[in-house]
Amino acid sequence: MKKLLFIAFLVITTGVLAQNSPSIVGDTYTKKEVQIKMRDGATLFTAIYAPKDQSKKYPIIMQRTPYSCAPYGETEFKKSIGPSETMMKEGYIVVYQDVRGRWMSDGFYDNMRAFIPNKKGKTQVDEASDTYDTIDWLVKNVANNNGNVGVWGISYPGFYSTYSLLSNHPALKAVSPQACISDFFFDDFHHNGAYLLSYWKATPLFGIQKSERTAKAWYQFPDLGTKDDYQFFLDAGPLSNLDKYYGKDNEFWQQLKDHSSYDDFWQKRGILQHLKDIKPAVMTVGGWFDAEDLYGPLNTYRTIEKSSKNYNTLVMGPWSHGDWARNSATATIGNIKFGDSISAFYQKNIEANFFRHFLKDNGKRVNKLPEAYVFDTGAKDWKTYDVWPPKNVTKETFYLAQDKLTTAVQKEAEFQEFVSDPKKPVPFTEDINQKGITPRKYMTDDQRFAARRPDVLVFETERLSDDVTLAGDILAQLQVSTSGTDADWIVKVVDVFPNDEPETAEIAPYLKMSNYHMMVRSEVMRGRFRNSFSKPEAFIANQKTAVNIKLQDVMHTFKKGHKIQIQIQSTWFPLIDLNPQTFVDNIFYAKPEDFKKQTHRVYADSKIVFSVLK
Repeated sequence: MKKLLFIAFLVITTGVLAQNSPSIVGDTYTKKEVQIKMRDGATLFTAIYAPKDQSKKYPIIMQRTPYSCAPYGETEFKKSIGPSETMMKEGYIVVYQDVRGRWMSDGFYDNMRAFIPNKKGKTQVDEASDTYDTIDWLVKNVANNNGNVGVWGISYPGFYSTYSLLSNHPALKAVSPQACISDFFFDDFHHNGAYLLSYWKATPLFGIQKSERTAKAWYQFPDLGTKDDYQFFLDAGPLSNLDKYYGKDNEFWQQLKDHSSYDDFWQKRGILQHLKDIKPAVMTVGGWFDAEDLYGPLNTYRTIEKSSKNYNTLVMGPWSHGDWARNSATATIGNIKFGDSISAFYQKNIEANFFRHFLKDNGKRVNKLPEAYVFDTGAKDWKTYDVWPPKNVTKETFYLAQDKLTTAVQKEAEFQEFVSDPKKPVPFTEDINQKGITPRKYMTDDQRFAARRPDVLVFETERLSDDVTLAGDILAQLQVSTSGTDADWIVKVVDVFPNDEPETAEIAPYLKMSNYHMMVRSEVMRGRFRNSFSKPEAFIANQKTAVNIKLQDVMHTFKKGHKIQIQIQSTWFPLIDLNPQTFVDNIFYAKPEDFKKQTHRVYADSKIVFSVLK
C-alpha cells in the first residue's frame, strides 16, 4: 500500500508515466551514472542518457529532483526520458540528478533551500551553486554536447528549474519551470495562511533526513486505517493530535507547526524575490486546474516579465498537476472533458519548439511561439496573446446582493449571515476517498452539494444573454463580520450550466450535466492574515471588516445561457484545516475548547472584481 502511495505521488508531482517502452530508450540511448563533486566536496548522483548516434553534437536537457533518478544501475533504463517522446526522438543528452541530501546524493537536504545571493568561499552552497557546478562538469566532461544546456521539471523539480536561473552559468540557455513551487506559504502546503490539511499525508516525503546513500525510500506514509479522510480528520480533532503519527524526526512537520505565519523562515525560502535580470529563455508551464501549484507558475512568469528583458513566455492548459507530460488521449478533469490530444499538441508544437529553438538552433531561426499560449476552459480552445493578461481586458465590479451577483451598487448596511460550525464543516468534495496523497479533481467538481448547504452563501447572475470571457485575476473585496475573533473566508467562482446541457460520457453516474455547477476558481484567506501574512491579528467581534482575497488567473468563457455564480463559506474540509474561530497564537497548538460555532456576515457592499475580455 505504501509503495503504491509513493508511486502515485511521483505520478502526481512529476508527471512521470510510461511514454516509451524501456526497449526504445535502451535501443537508442546509452546510460552512465556518475557522482559529480560540488564546490564544498559533496557529491551528487547524476544519471546521463546519451544518444547512441555519436555522429553529431546534442544539447543537454537536465532535471534536478528530490523524487529519485530511479531506476539505478547503468543497465536499468527509465520508461521515458526527457520532457516528451518528441524530444527524445529528436535527440538530446538527457540528465537526471538527485538533489543534495536525497536518494543517492550526499549532503544535507533542506526543504525549499534558501537562496544565498552573495555566497562567500566554497562552504556557502545552495541549489544555484549546485546547478552551476553540475552544468560546468557536464559541458566539460560529457562527449558530443553542443555547449547548450536546458533545464525542465514539474512541481518540486519545477522549483529547481526556476532555481537554475539563479546559477548564472553561461551554458544555460533555456529553462522551463512547470507547475513550479515558488513559495511554500502560498503553494502546496499553504494558501494565504491556511494550512492545506489534505497534504498532511505527504509530509514524510519532505520531512525526514536519510542517513546514507539509498535507492529505497527511508520514510513511510501514515496508515490512517480508513478511506474516509473527512471523518478521519474530523475525529482527529486539533492538529496537535496528529503528532502521534509524526515524531521529532519529521523535520517538516515541526517546521509547519512552529512557523504558522509568514515569518523569516518562509520568506527566505521564497524564490520570486530573487528573479531579477534573468538571462536564459524561460517558458513557464501550468495547468488551470492544478490543485497543487497554480500560484507558482503564474507568479513566476509575472515576476520575470516585470524584472527581466529575456525571452519569457507562459503556457497554461486545461490540466491538473503535470497532465501535460502524459499521453492521455483526452484532457479530462473530473467530470469535464476539454478536448482530445491536448497534451500531445503541447508536447509537439509548444514544448519541443521552445527547446529546439534555443538549444539546437541557438535562438537564431524564427521563433513561432507567442508570449502567452493559454487555453480557454469554457470555450475549450487555445488562445494566443502578445502579453498576459491580454491588453483588451477591463475590470468589471459585481456586488453580492441578496442571492444575486449584480453590477448595481448595494446598500452598505444590508447583509446575509450563516452559522459556521467546526463540528460540521463544509466538505471540499463529494468524494469519500482522496485518490493519491494530494487532491486533484475537486478543481472542476460539481458544487451543487455545497450550494445547497445553509452555511454556504450563493450569489449568481441571471442567465447570460451573451458569452462573457474572464481573462486574468479575480479580486474578492469582502466586507464581513464574525461573532468570533477569527475566521476563514473561501470564495468560489462557479460556472452554472443550462438545464438542457447535454449529458457526456465523462459525467459521474450519480450526477447530471443539467444545471452542473463547475468550479472555475477558488481560494481561501485565513482571516487573521487579512492585513499581513507575517503579523496575524484577531477580528473584533461583530465589527464590519474588510477582507481582500486575490484569486489566481483564469481564462474561461461563460457561455450564453450559463450563469456566473459566487459561493462564500468559512470551512473547506479537509482541504484546509479547521479554524477555531476564536483567535489563538498558533492554530497548530489550538485546544479542543478553542473551536467554537460562530455567526458570520457578508455585507452587500462586498465586491467581486473580474478581468473581462472585450
